Amino acid sequence: MDNKAFSVPILFLVFNRPDTTKTVFEKIRKIRPARLFIAADGPRAGREDDAQKCAEVKRIVGGVDWPCEVTTLFREKNLGCRKALSSAITWFFEQVEEGVILEDDCMPDISFFAYAGELLERYRNDERIGMICGTNLQFGARPRTDFSYYFSRYNHVWGWAGWRRVWRNYDVDMKMWNEIKSGGWLNDFMDNVAQVKYWTGVFDAVSQNQINTWDYQLFLTFIMNNYLSIIPNVNLISNIGYSKDATHTFDEKDIVSKMKTESIECPLRHPNFIIRDKTADERVEKVFFRSHGLIELIKHNVKTSIKKVLKIKKR
Repeated sequence: MDNKAFSVPILFLVFNRPDTTKTVFEKIRKIRPARLFIAADGPRAGREDDAQKCAEVKRIVGGVDWPCEVTTLFREKNLGCRKALSSAITWFFEQVEEGVILEDDCMPDISFFAYAGELLERYRNDERIGMICGTNLQFGARPRTDFSYYFSRYNHVWGWAGWRRVWRNYDVDMKMWNEIKSGGWLNDFMDNVAQVKYWTGVFDAVSQNQINTWDYQLFLTFIMNNYLSIIPNVNLISNIGYSKDATHTFDEKDIVSKMKTESIECPLRHPNFIIRDKTADERVEKVFFRSHGLIELIKHNVKTSIKKVLKIKKR
């Protein structure tokens, strides 16, 4: 993007991973954003190494050496994934109308930023569009068109851009879920019974705090408002954070760990119509969602909780 400053505000979500934070921060430095928001969760109780790692992360993100308005939200205490990330995004959209959101393990191809900026402007006032995603989970399958992107009902949050107009409908506590479930409304949104069962299980687990996360709540927001996401026809984001110590991305051999990225050509080739690509969505359901089962997520969260308790007791 040459040396011209990137005008779209960026929210950088960090915690306790200096290695991945540094890698992603270097990508951000290359595009020299004019406005950078940085939100960091606090160190966890009972984890002696957290304070040191969190301090190192703050040192890294403090290395802004270009003309930039930097705004920070550094938590003193640990809020956890669910509250820390959702409240940080709310904080971000209280100050900007639109922007790019990157977590500390989501490494973007440099072309992601121009792609996001162009689409934020194009669909700014289009109520049908809820998010601009950087991740493509087609795993090399050929796109149906020569356009730069397609429309999906799924919202992949590993590197994305969005608007305040959408986030204001977000509810981390999913207060409408029981009404949607009891009314059978997922049957109207999903394509088959298997999908209804899968997502009912996911939303039940999240609402019962069996999965400590913030992003499934955003998908429920999409369902409730019938939003579509924009997905690039090449993958622009690589998740470099898969490890046994991660919050959710814990299997380093996972098919989506460190996926290869490609560049996307700008100006983009825009579709002449806004229709969901059902074929692409079915591929994501088959290859990604079915292989990332609900039981595995719940088991990992239970194991993580047990480890926390044991470490606290040892002190």
